[in-house]
Amino acid sequence: MKIVMAIIKPFKLEEVRDALTGIGVHGLTVTEVKGYGRQKGHTEIYRGAEYAVSFLPKLKIEVAVAADLVTSVIEAIAGAARTGQIGDGKIFVMPLEKAVRIRTGETDADAL
Repeated sequence: MKIVMAIIKPFKLEEVRDALTGIGVHGLTVTEVKGYGRQKGHTEIYRGAEYAVSFLPKLKIEVAVAADLVTSVIEAIAGAARTGQIGDGKIFVMPLEKAVRIRTGETDADAL
C-alpha cells in the first residue's frame, strides 16, 4: 500500500477528483495549504500598491491506494492538474505500513 500526496492548484480539484473516480479511487483527503516552489511567490497590485505574495494557496490531496494502482493514480492526477504554467504542483509517493477502518476493524487493503 502507498500514500500518494499531490500539491495542486485549487481550481483543479474537481478535475483531479473526477480523474481519480474514473480509475476507481473512491476516497481522498483534501487540505488547504500554502507554500512556494521555484517561483518563490509572486507580486500583486492592489489599489495601486504592489504587494509581494510569498506563500501561494494550494491544495494537498492524499490518496491511500494499493501498490499496483500507484502508476495510474499518478498519471490521473498529473493529467488532470496540468495547466502548463509554473506552479502546477508536485506528486509524492510514500509507503503505507498499515490501515485500519475504525467502523469495521478491517485492516490493510480491505480498509482502503
